[in-house]
Amino acid sequence: MRWHKRLLVAGVAGVVALAASACAGGQVRGAGGSPQPSTGGTPAGQTATQDNEATFVYAPNLDVVTDWDPATSYSNEIIAMSNIYEGLTRYNAATKEAEPRLATEWSSADGGKEWTFKLRQGVKFHTGAPLDAEAAKKAIERTMKSNGGAAYIWGAVDKIETPDDATLKFTLKYASPMDLIASSGYAAYLYDAEALEKNEDDVKNGKLDVGTGPYTIDSWRKGQETELTLKAFEDYWGGWRPEQYKKAAFRVTPEITTAWQLVQRGEVNFVQRLNPQLFQQAGMTEGVQAKQAPSFQNLLVLFNTAEGPTKDVRVRQALQHAIDYDGLVAALKGAGQKAGGLVPPGLLGHTTGLEPKQDLDKARALLQEAGYGPDNPELKLTLTYAQGDEDQKLLVTLLTAALKQVNVTLQARAMAWNAQWDRGKKGDQDIFVMYWYPDYADAFSWFFNVFRSAEEVQFNLSYLKDGAIDDAIDKLPELAATDALAADQAYADLQKKIIQEEAAVAVPYVQTYQRALTADVLGYVDNPAYPNVVFFYDLKPAG
Repeated sequence: MRWHKRLLVAGVAGVVALAASACAGGQVRGAGGSPQPSTGGTPAGQTATQDNEATFVYAPNLDVVTDWDPATSYSNEIIAMSNIYEGLTRYNAATKEAEPRLATEWSSADGGKEWTFKLRQGVKFHTGAPLDAEAAKKAIERTMKSNGGAAYIWGAVDKIETPDDATLKFTLKYASPMDLIASSGYAAYLYDAEALEKNEDDVKNGKLDVGTGPYTIDSWRKGQETELTLKAFEDYWGGWRPEQYKKAAFRVTPEITTAWQLVQRGEVNFVQRLNPQLFQQAGMTEGVQAKQAPSFQNLLVLFNTAEGPTKDVRVRQALQHAIDYDGLVAALKGAGQKAGGLVPPGLLGHTTGLEPKQDLDKARALLQEAGYGPDNPELKLTLTYAQGDEDQKLLVTLLTAALKQVNVTLQARAMAWNAQWDRGKKGDQDIFVMYWYPDYADAFSWFFNVFRSAEEVQFNLSYLKDGAIDDAIDKLPELAATDALAADQAYADLQKKIIQEEAAVAVPYVQTYQRALTADVLGYVDNPAYPNVVFFYDLKPAG
């Protein structure tokens, strides 16, 4: 179920995930006898272990794993899974292209409808079995058949062939950027499907993994403070250097102030999200490094287009004009930048000229036309947002105050994500607030998942149903693969239709990631295509 993904991106006090990072509220978990990631104040990058190998300690604010199946995984576990599993390619944020991972080279033909990937030689699964073309084919076909999580990314595939042990050939129903699709943070993993099917319970219970990545599961204790530990896979195709982190631990810390204290003491290496005040403090704290990076994650304020007062497009447009976009971004103090449409900067489809502005006079006039406003009966609207998310709470506070000026009362309710999403699927609110980010570095996810008509509501939480919009969305992958200029224009046209004409959504800001790391961690680079993921293999402790 895709809802888990949104947990990753739903919060600040602790997204993500949609696609978190979400704080689900709750209390700090008791250690319960689980192993502690450091002792005696030892710097986290040099954490003492029985074999004296350095351990990297990551402090998430939510459960680390919700689904161990690499085919259907669609949640917070992207952080751990990206270190255990690999795909054919990985997205390089600097070059904005896919780069080799389990494939060393690839080519396309027939206008982007045929793709051939050459597999890296000498790769072993953690089960000991070799990775060859047939094993890769079985993994992808199993993921496609599962039709769960982000399996839709393979929707263009007609058939997969294996001309030889080192070659995968994809024949597509329509042109698609398979090199980019294969870099997805979800549903693109290659894994030992045969071993998984034989040992499904062990995989499901975190006792066995079937990936090719540099790390394998050491222990998983669901619900414990140190929930997951990973250890080096000694036969990893990339090899190992003495200075690398051979172990990693995930220490669940729901409270951001607690996480900040732990990183200052050197008991954890990485905190994925600080609030602006703590981030500023981190930049001036000895032994801590503060890292800031742009993301592909934005906030969506979705309006119910199907029923209730917001069924009237004038009410939806009034709500768009009521949001204090500049005030919100200013209050975020660098943790977000003003959005320009649905597509964040850095992705094909980002459109200038769509930057929103607050205009209470226009909001008042639109409400008056719709029979509401200061000279009419009070309008009451319901809104749901993520519990524990201070950024979303700030949006709600500013919007509530603005709407009071036009005789609209906002009845806002903070909810745990699964409860909010369950309510959203019933259409039981006027306004639904959530984050979104792409499954791979392409804007298609916003349109296909959030605004394409759906008989059974999943993430189309504006309940928009428009055949012309659906048709335009369906053409996007082929356009992106064959004609970037036409695709860019199609994205611009769709955003104007969805945001301006339909007023199905407001997009206040794109999040800027603000991290804290211990000063002894070397080599960390944020990659917006993999939200909150730290690739431990690429790092080393100083000294």
